[in-house]
Amino acid sequence: MEMDGCKGNSEKFGTVKIANDVVAMIAGLAATEVDGVGAMVGNITNELMGKVGMKKQTKGVKVDILDSTVSVELAVTLEYGFNIPNTCNKVQEKVKNAIETMTGFNVSDVNIRIVGIKMASDR
Repeated sequence: MEMDGCKGNSEKFGTVKIANDVVAMIAGLAATEVDGVGAMVGNITNELMGKVGMKKQTKGVKVDILDSTVSVELAVTLEYGFNIPNTCNKVQEKVKNAIETMTGFNVSDVNIRIVGIKMASDR
């Protein structure tokens, strides 16, 4: 995604380009900071990213960016014993705030797919 200059500047010195993978990395890191999130769960795209050193940071994250508006999809495992709706609300809020603060993009939605529960003995 390309932006002209930086917000708030009256003069423009060029363009700033933020790759989708950078936004995905921000989302993945923000999600794993929430208590109750056990892990992000990857897919074939993430396996390919592993070959260029970005597998861990973008694992389980898909972003779509259109006209500076971001839609995020996360695949996560949650830790056993945490309230699922409350934990997911915290993840949505944390991911939205992280992306909007760091990139200046608007986040239209953060969709979460829970693919498993991590038991305490899995640690």
